[in-house]
Amino acid sequence: MPTSQLSVYFFLQIAVIIASAQLVGGLARRLGQPQVVGEMVAGVLLGPSLFGWLWPQAQQALFPKETLGMLYVGAQLGVGLYMFLVGTEFQAGHFRGRLRSAASVSLAGVLVPFLLAFALVPALHDVPGLFAARVQPLEASLFLGAAIAITAFPMLARIIHERGLTGTSLGTLALTAGAVDDALAWCILAVVLASFGGSWGGAWLAIGGGAAYALFMVFVGSRLLRRLGSGLQAGMPVGSASLAIVLVLFALSAFAMDAIGIHAVFGGFLLGACMPRGVFVHKLREQLQPFVVVFLLPMFFTYSGLNTRLDVLFDPAIGVAALAILAASFGGKGVACWAAARLAGEPPRDALAIGALMNARGLMELIIINIGLQAGVILPGLFAILVLMAIASTLLATPAFNWAMRAGGKVSGGAAA
Repeated sequence: MPTSQLSVYFFLQIAVIIASAQLVGGLARRLGQPQVVGEMVAGVLLGPSLFGWLWPQAQQALFPKETLGMLYVGAQLGVGLYMFLVGTEFQAGHFRGRLRSAASVSLAGVLVPFLLAFALVPALHDVPGLFAARVQPLEASLFLGAAIAITAFPMLARIIHERGLTGTSLGTLALTAGAVDDALAWCILAVVLASFGGSWGGAWLAIGGGAAYALFMVFVGSRLLRRLGSGLQAGMPVGSASLAIVLVLFALSAFAMDAIGIHAVFGGFLLGACMPRGVFVHKLREQLQPFVVVFLLPMFFTYSGLNTRLDVLFDPAIGVAALAILAASFGGKGVACWAAARLAGEPPRDALAIGALMNARGLMELIIINIGLQAGVILPGLFAILVLMAIASTLLATPAFNWAMRAGGKVSGGAAA
C-alpha cells in the first residue's frame, strides 16, 4: 500500500474508532459501568468477533492488514501517555503510611495466581489453540501466571477517579499494590520472552535496567523535574516550551523502558509519578487528558479487538479451558487480595474494595497478551480466553466495589486536596 494512502485509511479508522468508543462508552455509563469498560468492549466489537462476523468484507475494507502497523504505533502512544497521566496522580504519602497492607496485598496478588497457573498448565499445555508448540510447560506456567496476576492499572485508575477515590488512602493503596503486581508480572514476562527467544541476557537487562531507571527517577529525576513547575501561577496554562520538554522526556522514558524489554507504559508512569506536584501538574493534566482519553486511547482497544476471535470459545476443549482459567483468575486475584488485606488489619469494607479493584485487568491484560501473541508464545484460543477474562473481571469490578462501599459507608482516609 502506498504511503500516501495510509493517511486516507487512518482518518477514516480514527473517526469510526472514536465514534464507537463514545457510543458504547456512553451506554456503559448508563448501565453504571466506567466509560473505559465500554471503550474496551467497543474495540472487541470492531474486530472479527462482531463486525467482522456480520460484515467481513466491510471490516476488512476498513482495517486492511497493511494499516495495522500504523494503528499499533498510535495505540502505544495513547496507552503510554495515559500511564503518564496516571502517574501524575500517584500519592506516595498514603503508601508510606500503609506499607504493610500494600506489601501483603501485592505479594498475595502475585503468589497465588502463579501457584494456580502452575497447577493448571499440566492439563492445558497440550490443548490445541492455547500455547505454541515450542513453548515449554515452565514458560507456559510463567506466562499464564503473569496474565492472571496482572492488574488493569490504568483502568483501575480511571475507576478510582470516576468514583471520587483519587488521592484517598484506599485508592492509593490499590494503585500501589497494582503497580507492584504489574512490575513483577512484567519482569516475569521478560524472563518468559528471553527463555522463549533463547537469550537470558535480555531478561537480566529488563529487570536490572528497569530497577536502575526507577531508582534514578525517584532519587535524581524527581529533583531535576521540580524546575518545570517553578513560576507557574494558578490560572496560567503550561507554556509551549515546558510542554515540549515534558513530551520529549515522556518519549525518552518510554523509549528507555521499551528498549530494555519492559514496556513503554512503565516509562510513562515513572515520569508522571516523579513530576512536581501542584499547579504545574494539574494544568498539564487539564491540557493533555482530553486528547489522550478521547483520541488516542481508543486506538489501543481497537487494535486489541482486531486480534480477538471469540468464536474459538465454542470449541469444547477451549471452552473447558476458559472456565478453568476464569475460575483461577477470580480466585487467584480478587479473593487472594481480599484475604491478604484482612490479614494485614484492613477493615472488612476496605478489604472487599481492594479485592474488587485489584481484580480488574482490562488494559494491562490486553497489553501483556498482545505481546504474548506477537511473540508467538500464545495462540488465538488463549488470547480470546484472556480477552474475555479481562472484560468479565473489569465489568464485575465496579458493582463489586460499589457493593463494598455501600456495606461500609465512606472511604477511609478522605480525599486529597
